[in-house]
Amino acid sequence: MSEVIAHVTRGDLVESKHRGSIAVVDLKGNILAYVGDPYEVTYFRSAAKPIQALPVVESGAFDKYGLSLKELAVICASHAGEKEHTDTVESILKKLGFEEAALKCGVGEPIYKPRLQELYSTGEKPTQLHFQCSGKHSGMLAVAKKEGYSLEDYFKAEHPVQQMMLKAVADMAEMKPEDIVLAVDGCGVPVFGMPLNKMALCYAKLSDPSGLGEKRREAATKITTAMTSYPKMVGGTRQFDSILMENTEGRLVCKIGAEGIFCIGVMGNGIGIALKIEDGSYRAYGPCIIHTLKQLNILDEKIEERLKKYYPRPVKNNLRDVVGEIRAVFELKKVYEQK
Repeated sequence: MSEVIAHVTRGDLVESKHRGSIAVVDLKGNILAYVGDPYEVTYFRSAAKPIQALPVVESGAFDKYGLSLKELAVICASHAGEKEHTDTVESILKKLGFEEAALKCGVGEPIYKPRLQELYSTGEKPTQLHFQCSGKHSGMLAVAKKEGYSLEDYFKAEHPVQQMMLKAVADMAEMKPEDIVLAVDGCGVPVFGMPLNKMALCYAKLSDPSGLGEKRREAATKITTAMTSYPKMVGGTRQFDSILMENTEGRLVCKIGAEGIFCIGVMGNGIGIALKIEDGSYRAYGPCIIHTLKQLNILDEKIEERLKKYYPRPVKNNLRDVVGEIRAVFELKKVYEQK
């Protein structure tokens, strides 16, 4: 079962606690280290987006429509709705010959509050472009158009595009598609229920695709290059996955998922990490992820210094005074468990 992985303090008291689980695996799926239950079955949520992007490249859609690495990064994104994000999604749609109405993700407000305030101050309203999954949906449309599939229902589980993405996730996780629990994500497309260690395995293979077939190896390399070259496109100015990639100089590829999911691939090392915070909270991401990376000796002093404001993360009151902190309190159990 999960363990307490973070304390939230105020003054001298621990006011709240977050429970969670972490799985660290190698390319063979061997568990190298863990906290809580590394086999916990939960939803991959948006941390699956880089895996779902594989068919965008493998199908030839990326090349046929002249997509850029920046555009591929936003296809992998849960973007914050900043202008650069919406402009990039709009650019993809233009290359496909589509208007915004082709998207079936629904309207969403920008996560980035300054952009939201700017919209309302000018009398504009949020659109589908502002929704955090619009990049992923534009990638799905690219595959559907390239393959000649229907466009109106591309988001439905039975659609060939969604079946391609399910197969990509299953293959990378070394699971059978029928063993993955399907439900509906926040943007209307299928979401994948699977063990944490299998999510970590997907990211281990992203970080070192040398054992994959040529087409998949090239697609994985293109995706990680896009994400590490344009980290801000993957999340945004204040999103921790973007911040972590920006500050680790291409050493890590990572992606946030809703309800407390965070996945990392250690580039070139074939190590994948998957975190689930049990209560779905985002606020403990930074301390827990940095604590994990420190224990695995992945961060050097220079990078630790850059990330110190997230480890521990300060708790501030309305006057912006520091009144407590969010700190990680676990120790990884280091093992080498054969698959």
